[in-house]
Amino acid sequence: MNVLLNGRRGKVGSTLGPGLEAAGHTLVDSLGGADAMVDFTRPDAAAANVRAAVEAGVPSVVGTTGWDVEEFRTAPVTVFYAPNFAVGAVLMMRFAAEAAKYLDQAEIVELHHATKLDKPSGTAKLTAERMGGDVTIHSVRLPGLNAHQEVILGDAGQTLSIRHDAISREAYTPGVLLALQRLPSLPPGLTVGLDALL
Repeated sequence: MNVLLNGRRGKVGSTLGPGLEAAGHTLVDSLGGADAMVDFTRPDAAAANVRAAVEAGVPSVVGTTGWDVEEFRTAPVTVFYAPNFAVGAVLMMRFAAEAAKYLDQAEIVELHHATKLDKPSGTAKLTAERMGGDVTIHSVRLPGLNAHQEVILGDAGQTLSIRHDAISREAYTPGVLLALQRLPSLPPGLTVGLDALL
């Protein structure tokens, strides 16, 4: 597949590009030659990039967080958005949503590198939403971190912690490859979350 990778020189893109090529995809420089667009840029650029792809009739896989994806709910081509492409993070969200049915209270602690622009993270917001919405989120931005999230649930006499750590950005490549593989089978409009593909 010919893929336009926006953010190719960024933190995720510089790892993702070689992973896409190793899987047999060809990176192209414009929407005109693309079968799909992958976007890992900045919140202030993502919407314009997706709009351009929609206008060109090119489906998108988007991992940029911190922007409003809702305008693409009824797009005429597929827009697949996931706040986290690490399979372990998706499982963490799934387990947390299940645990929230049985334990009385929960809080989320998400920790990311100092240059992450959105706060709280898209993963933390989606986790809270899937747990019922009324979950306090604590955000930490420090040098030395990559991407980490812990969901702590509590009830009388007990706590349960569910944690995911993305030690390296290589954790996102398998999820992006899965999204590209499944892109042709997804309906037009917005699909949210890697769990929709698992």
